[in-house]
Amino acid sequence: MQGKIVKGIAGFYYVHVSEAGIFECKAKGKFRKEKIKPLVGDNVELEVVNLGKKTGNITEILARKNALLRPAVANIDQALVIFAADKPKPNFNLLDRFLIMMEHQQVETIICFNKQDLVHSEELHNLQAVYEACGYRILFASAAEEEGLEEIRKVLEHKTTTVAGPSGVGKSSLINLLSPEAEMEIGGLSEKIDRGKHTTRHSQLLHIEGQTYIMDTPGFSSIYLMGFEKEELKEYFREFGAYEPFCRFQGCSHIHEPDCGVKQALAEGKISSIRYEDYVTLYEELKSVRKYT
Repeated sequence: MQGKIVKGIAGFYYVHVSEAGIFECKAKGKFRKEKIKPLVGDNVELEVVNLGKKTGNITEILARKNALLRPAVANIDQALVIFAADKPKPNFNLLDRFLIMMEHQQVETIICFNKQDLVHSEELHNLQAVYEACGYRILFASAAEEEGLEEIRKVLEHKTTTVAGPSGVGKSSLINLLSPEAEMEIGGLSEKIDRGKHTTRHSQLLHIEGQTYIMDTPGFSSIYLMGFEKEELKEYFREFGAYEPFCRFQGCSHIHEPDCGVKQALAEGKISSIRYEDYVTLYEELKSVRKYT
């Protein structure tokens, strides 16, 4: 029997099998020996232990399309990161950290600003201008007013999307509007494993329709960049690329060097000061990590 892991907690894996429902499974010992950890999103083979109680064992993990480190999930096509346009105001440094992390893991990211009803159209335009200039697709929505849902559905269609964002931005509200069955599914699963129904503590895969899945992940309040050097950071700021040929020095960090094409573009308003300031902050952070390790 084949299925997909929709949640993993305390050594148990909950596997969705089409037409049969969710089975509570343990992973065979061979995975531990081979140092392979099953991930939410994995397609697996399982043997049924008790059909009535829907319990089983995972015997094989099928080939992965990809496996992300943070969040630790598998077989993802894209990421949808949700921030609020207001209440709370967007934390751009946190957003940029997420974008860099996804870019580092080669996952395309779409940005959605929820609570669009709380701000003026000029503010929405400014948000759009900053991130569209970096090559990201921007969506606006309001869970309270049920606006922007159709566009989000189109973006999600036929894909497995990891949905992430800080706590308090309305992520769960949007997910429940996109898939009313999701709340029932979370509720039923939470009851089975004796967990609260309204707080995402662990990544969980929700089926929307057909081949459309969303991976709901816990809200984050901080992200630490790891796994690359400060010199690589500029590669993850897409908008810098067009101006780097105008830098006097090869390998320019775009911070201290004279005759820097990126700093010139910043002075001319071609690069967002928000993005550039985040770049400098993150560069110094990576520099200090390297210094003390």
